[in-house]
Amino acid sequence: MKILGILGAHKRSGMTAKMLETVLQAVEQPNTVKIIYLEDLVIKPDIEGVPNPELDQIEKELLETDVWVFAAPTYWGTLSGVMKNLFDCLRQRLVRFDHTGASHPDRFKDKHYVSLTCCYTGAFENLISGVTDQTFKTIDKVMSAAGVIKVTEAVVTNTWGKTALSSKKEREFLAIGHKINNAKRRDDRTVKRYVELFFMVAAMSLITMLLQRMCSSFLSLTNFWFNYVSFTVIFFVLLAFLLHFVTFVKHRRH
Repeated sequence: MKILGILGAHKRSGMTAKMLETVLQAVEQPNTVKIIYLEDLVIKPDIEGVPNPELDQIEKELLETDVWVFAAPTYWGTLSGVMKNLFDCLRQRLVRFDHTGASHPDRFKDKHYVSLTCCYTGAFENLISGVTDQTFKTIDKVMSAAGVIKVTEAVVTNTWGKTALSSKKEREFLAIGHKINNAKRRDDRTVKRYVELFFMVAAMSLITMLLQRMCSSFLSLTNFWFNYVSFTVIFFVLLAFLLHFVTFVKHRRH
C-alpha cells in the first residue's frame, strides 16, 4: 500500500508538519510513504492549451497512492488557503461532470483519506464553538464528491507557542498511522450504516414515546389521530436534530 502525505501549511517544520510526520512514522513496511509540501510548488488551475506539469505530477501521485493524509492548519476558522487552492485547482480532475454539470466520483473512487488540522484556539473553546469544524467539512465535501473514503480525523488545539506534540497527542497520531496500515482498498459500509440507522430510529422512537407520556397529564392522547400527529412531529424534530449533528457538526474538537 502507498500512502501520500500532503502538507498544506506555510512552515515545513511547524506543528502541522509534526502531526503529519508522526502519523506517517507509524506506517509499517512494506507500505511506502511520500510527502508533498504544497508550499514548494506553484499550483495553478488548468488553462486550455497551457501545460500544467505540477498539477499533472500531483494528479499522478494521487492516482498511484491508496491513502491520502491531508494536514493543514485552520486559519480564520477554515481550511488554510494553500490546501484550499489545491482542491480548487484539482476540481476538474477529481470528479467527472455529466452533461448538466453535476459531479460524480471517477478515477479516485474507493481510495482513503485522513484529515489533520490544528489551531491556536483552546481545547474548551473549540469543543464548544467548533472552530476547526469548517476545515474538516471542506475536506470531507471534496473527498465525498470524489468518492474517497474517510479513515479518521484529528486535531491539535492551543498550538500558540508550541513546538512539539504532547505525549497524549503523539500516541493518538501514532495510532492513526497504525490504523492506516489496515485500511481496506474497498470499504462497503452499507450494513454498518443500516445498523446505525436502526439504533437511531429506535432511540428516537423511545424518546418520543417518553415525551408523549410526560405530556399525557395535560394532553389527551387517547384520540388516535392526535396521538399519531404528535408522535410524528416530535419524532421528526428529534431525528432531524440528530441527523444534522451526526452529519454536519460532529467532528474531532480536542
